[in-house]
Amino acid sequence: MYARPTVTRSLQQCLSGNRRLFASTVQHKQAQLPAAFEERVSQALDGMRTAGTFKTERVIATPQRAAIQVQGSSTNVLNFCANNYLGLADHPQVVERASEYLHKWGNGLSSVRFICGTQSIHKDLEDQISQFYGSGRDTILYASCFDANAGVFESLLTENDAIISDALNHASIIDGVRLCKAKRFRYANGDARDLDRQLQKASEAGCPVKMVVTDGVFSMDGVVAPLRDICDVVEKHGAVLLVDDAHATGFVGETGRGTGEYWGVLDRVHLVNSTLGKALGGASGGYTVGNPLLVSLLRNTSRPYLFSNTLAPSVVGAAAAALDLVSNAETRTPLLRQLWANAELFRTRMTDAGFTLAGKDHAIIPVMLGDARVASQMADALLRRGIYVIGFSFPVVPRDRARIRVQLSAAHSTEHVNRAVDAFIEVGRELSVI
Repeated sequence: MYARPTVTRSLQQCLSGNRRLFASTVQHKQAQLPAAFEERVSQALDGMRTAGTFKTERVIATPQRAAIQVQGSSTNVLNFCANNYLGLADHPQVVERASEYLHKWGNGLSSVRFICGTQSIHKDLEDQISQFYGSGRDTILYASCFDANAGVFESLLTENDAIISDALNHASIIDGVRLCKAKRFRYANGDARDLDRQLQKASEAGCPVKMVVTDGVFSMDGVVAPLRDICDVVEKHGAVLLVDDAHATGFVGETGRGTGEYWGVLDRVHLVNSTLGKALGGASGGYTVGNPLLVSLLRNTSRPYLFSNTLAPSVVGAAAAALDLVSNAETRTPLLRQLWANAELFRTRMTDAGFTLAGKDHAIIPVMLGDARVASQMADALLRRGIYVIGFSFPVVPRDRARIRVQLSAAHSTEHVNRAVDAFIEVGRELSVI
């Protein structure tokens, strides 16, 4: 039997000291960019700064919740720019379940799903999501909803087929469409008549399969897509409907089933892509739920699924706990009641004060400002008054359509909302917005 060599204590100390010396003295220099490329990038960044579109990241020093602390500040500020619609990001049951799964199932799987990355908890969560939407469905988990959108089109459609996409769909849908060889058609935002025309063009082009894709909620505008009208047109042309419901799952619709439930057409939507990283716990993870045949094909061909690590057990546990809270009327009802009361209060007071607001029937309420610099200045001034919001400008939104996107949460109290409106009014008058 092989015997391990004996290492004296003095030798161990010597080796340890050399490792520390090596680590502290070796410097790995960054590779130098080609001069022309470096100059081009520098000019692009300078242009963003001049236009007021350069984005900086504020660092928060607390868990995500209604009142947070921004690094460098000793006082809390009210957060009105998170996707934490139900306030579940630091909900005790969600945090506890994440911790429980972490200790029971480990930190991660170090594998993709089809090799050795599937635990029973992953199948349980997929079943839980399927049941949340109703019988006859199957679910596939992804690392994010972005990945779900990146993987769906290339897997399901051929170069002979057609994708008909809303003009204002999320960037992840646009990128997913770019990865697919299917013919591309685009219809005007939320316009069922134009959708009808584009589907007719796809039929005339001889496309055997036509897939219509739309955001359920357009997150920069707070607008709910007209799914009932869209379903009518989709069925008229024998097409397939995919809805990205990232900004609806868990809180839109009577029981939080999203825009399909909101419009009463959940049984007419073939596929839903959504996220576990917004209302359902705020961490990460996404999924596609719907027709079992399509989900089975995705499980065998979707590249983001096949070549990405499986969801961490803690994320699975948190999502399962969040779904439990949303599925239970006793915990769901007070959360939804508070969320929608907050949204109504904010919209009513801001409209009465003279602000121009976009959107309708959603917890996203954009305050329209137009000028990117004004949006940035207003966000900074509001932060000084204890209200944390972000100004959005090109290229996230169209030029001259800059805004502050306010997002209400069930975690906000009535007092929080009133404080935010008071601050908006004060800053709005200072900047001559109202």
